[in-house]
Amino acid sequence: MAEAAAARQPLKGEWARNFRGALTRVGVVAGLFALAACQTMVPRRDRPAPAPTPTPTETGPVTPELPSDADRHRVALLVPLTGTNAGVGQSIANAANLAVLDTGGKRIRITTYDTAAGASAAAQRAIAEGAKVILGPLLADDVRLVAPLARRAGVPLISFSNDTTVAGDGTFIMGYTPAQSIERVVRFARSRGMSKFAGLTPSGTYGERASTAFLRAVENAGGQVVALQSFDRSRNGLAAAITRLGSDSPYEAVLIADAPRIATQAVPLLRKSGPADARVLGTELWSTEAALATMTPLHGAWYASVSDTLYNQLAAKYRARYGQAPYRIASMGYDAVLLVSRIAQDWRVGQPFPARRLRDDGGFTGIDGAFRFGEDGVAERALEVQQVAPGRATTISAAPARFDG
Repeated sequence: MAEAAAARQPLKGEWARNFRGALTRVGVVAGLFALAACQTMVPRRDRPAPAPTPTPTETGPVTPELPSDADRHRVALLVPLTGTNAGVGQSIANAANLAVLDTGGKRIRITTYDTAAGASAAAQRAIAEGAKVILGPLLADDVRLVAPLARRAGVPLISFSNDTTVAGDGTFIMGYTPAQSIERVVRFARSRGMSKFAGLTPSGTYGERASTAFLRAVENAGGQVVALQSFDRSRNGLAAAITRLGSDSPYEAVLIADAPRIATQAVPLLRKSGPADARVLGTELWSTEAALATMTPLHGAWYASVSDTLYNQLAAKYRARYGQAPYRIASMGYDAVLLVSRIAQDWRVGQPFPARRLRDDGGFTGIDGAFRFGEDGVAERALEVQQVAPGRATTISAAPARFDG
């Protein structure tokens, strides 16, 4: 367990004033960077070295390890700090700590618990030590273990997973889901006059969900799926699926629901066996690939994701403080703290966390743009459409700034 102390760092412009209302304005989030003193999906990262743990600040014991707080809410952060995913977990924890420092830390105290040795044990300890809301865990399997414990204790869970099957009944997920990314890019392609779609999806759970989302998205957009093939990642599996795909009706756009590494192998084969000018579409997995713009076969392809504009500012600030780049998923740790900090403005210390506030229709805005939780506990996100180009991806359809309905 590591304590990320809520050290006071007052901001110019009065955080409390600017952060009023159910929807946080993007300008407020961006302002945090200018006013401060100074990644189952594999998240993007520029360098692999582990980040240092923030130094704890304690004011007096409640238990042998935790300080007492009469004015701040206890919030638990459950992430892996050791083991295979330690770098990802530490990156989330560091970003969460930056958010606490940026908001002044007057209302919440974040305590980080290592899930690598056992998510259930970490959750039980967090609940026993007074946590009123849990941020995390990272992995869906850990969410399945922790959710029943949190539910019995009346402690809401805001996870970083993107597995929609673990959401609901007091469990919320902040992860970027393939269904929303697919729906956004299909709708955009349809608005550009494309009506006939084809798809390639990998075998397994992700591929099955992507296929379902793709069929539903095309139907809702008024288009037609003329070909859809699944493939295994064997030596010849992708080529065989593309051969089958090419024998079907002509298509104007083709979704490759897999990582860019697979897509770069698929595109040359698609050009040979199918329409040479078909638009290639990707999923949210593409947003985590740092080298995407260097992948020549993908130039001109479209994909939908959260915006990188504010994330790039967070990454610069993170590097300045910790001496290395964060994982892309670290932004969710920052945004989770912003979310809880916003709700904490009128959440009385000692009272249960007001989970109903998570479903504010207007939603919230953070590093990754506007988001809100539906009745199913899944975060609905405002996504932009990007086009892969030499040097960088360019935004060709901006994300909505807020939710209107």
